[in-house]
Amino acid sequence: MSQPVDRKICIAPMLDWTDRHQRRFMRCITKHAVLYTEMITTGAIIHGGEERHLKYNQEEHPVAIQLGGSDPKDLAHCAKICEDYGYDEINLNVGCPSDRVQNGRFGACLMAEPQLVADCMAAMSDVVNIPTTVKTRIGIDDMDSYGHLYQFVDTVKQAGVKTFIIHARKAWLSGLSPKENREIPPLKYDVAYQVKKDFPDLEVIVNGGVTTLDQVDDHMQHLDGAMIGREAYHNPYFLAEVDNRFYGQNYDIPSRIEVAEEYCDYVQSQLEQDVYLGHMTRHILGLFFAQPKGKLWRRYLSENAYKKGAGLEVIEEALNLFR
Repeated sequence: MSQPVDRKICIAPMLDWTDRHQRRFMRCITKHAVLYTEMITTGAIIHGGEERHLKYNQEEHPVAIQLGGSDPKDLAHCAKICEDYGYDEINLNVGCPSDRVQNGRFGACLMAEPQLVADCMAAMSDVVNIPTTVKTRIGIDDMDSYGHLYQFVDTVKQAGVKTFIIHARKAWLSGLSPKENREIPPLKYDVAYQVKKDFPDLEVIVNGGVTTLDQVDDHMQHLDGAMIGREAYHNPYFLAEVDNRFYGQNYDIPSRIEVAEEYCDYVQSQLEQDVYLGHMTRHILGLFFAQPKGKLWRRYLSENAYKKGAGLEVIEEALNLFR
C-alpha cells in the first residue's frame, strides 16, 4: 500500500495552470501541501501519449493526478498507468461544468449519475493501491437540494471512496461560463460541513473561495482540510507558512528571493532540455504580489521571457529589482 496522503492543504487542479513547472515552483514554497495536476482526460492518456501528459518532477510529491472520464474500463486502465508513473492519488473530476467537458460526459454533469460515478471509482480502486478520491460540487442546476448531495455521497461512498473534495458551490451546466461558475453561484460552506457531520468516517476537504490561512483554520474546525485554487496561483507566497502552521514543521521560512533562487536551479535544468523559458516564468509572476516593485517584476518577466533566446538572466535581472 502507498503512504497516506495528508490533505490538510491541497492546491487545486486548474486547467492550463497547474502544469509540472507550476507544481515544481510550489515545492519551493511548501514541501507538504498536496499538489494536483490539471484535469487530464482518459482519451488524452490513451490516445495522446502517456509521457506527454503524465511526466512530472520527483520533487512534486505528494502529487495527485485528476482524471476526467466516465467509462469505468477506460478509467481503470488510466488509473493503473498513473499508479505506475508514481502518482500518490487519483482524483476523479465531478465538478467541471464546461461545455467541452459535458460533451465528453464527464465533470459536473456526472453528479446526476451517482451510480455511474460509484462504478467508475470501484473500477479504479480495484486495480490500484493508491487512494482514489472524488472532487465534486454541492449540486447542479435544479438538482441542488442537500438530499441530492447526500444521495450522491452515500452512493459513491459505497464504492469504497473515503475522501471527497467539495467545491462548496453548485454548478449551472448551461448559461454560465466556467469562470462564472466559479464566482456567481454562492459559496455554501455549511453544506460541506453538513456532509462531514452526516458522514464522520469520510475525509471531507472544502474548496472554493479560500484566500487566507486563517480561513483554512476556520474550515478545519469543521472539516479535514482545505483546497486552495486561484489564490495559490496569483499570490503564491502566502503559502510559505503552510508547512510550519499545518504540518508541524519548524524551519525558517524562505524569503521571496530565496524561493525564486531555488526555482532558478530548476529553470536552468529545464533550459538545458530546451524547455521554453516563458512556459516556466508565467507561473512566478505573482511571487511579489502586493509588494513594492511587484508590478515591475511582472512586467519585466512578461516582456522579456518570451524573447528569442531568453535564458536565466531574465529572472536574475528581474530579481535585481529587490536586491
